[in-house]
Amino acid sequence: MAGLSRSMLACLHTGQLALLAMLVSGGIVLQILACALYNNWWPMLTVIMYVILPMPLVFFMGSNTTSLMSSDGDGWVNFTKFLTGASVVGSIAIPSILKHAGLIGWGALAMELSSFLIFAVAIVWLLQMSNEDGYSMF
Repeated sequence: MAGLSRSMLACLHTGQLALLAMLVSGGIVLQILACALYNNWWPMLTVIMYVILPMPLVFFMGSNTTSLMSSDGDGWVNFTKFLTGASVVGSIAIPSILKHAGLIGWGALAMELSSFLIFAVAIVWLLQMSNEDGYSMF
């Protein structure tokens, strides 16, 4: 990618951001469909976890996202990893608990978990994009 011109790199990053936006939009649509198709709005509880998920990264990591993938770090980095992990587990656990309690059906559970998968792919892709040279999201 070092041999590409500056305008080509800008166009490539714009296309990646557009695809990232489409992924997030697809996850939101699946989240809403899991509620609207089954006329049951309990699955919207996972939105709380989706809102909480990026907060530790934004507040405690700052612009250094490379330390998120390493095994060393200070107390704040470890605290950020813990809060992010708890949010991820909560994003999977809430729909599973709702299904176990009989509040949602299998279709809503499948849509919720696929929405989570789409959001996870988008977040990993965003972190990968922010580690590239010349482009930083955080």
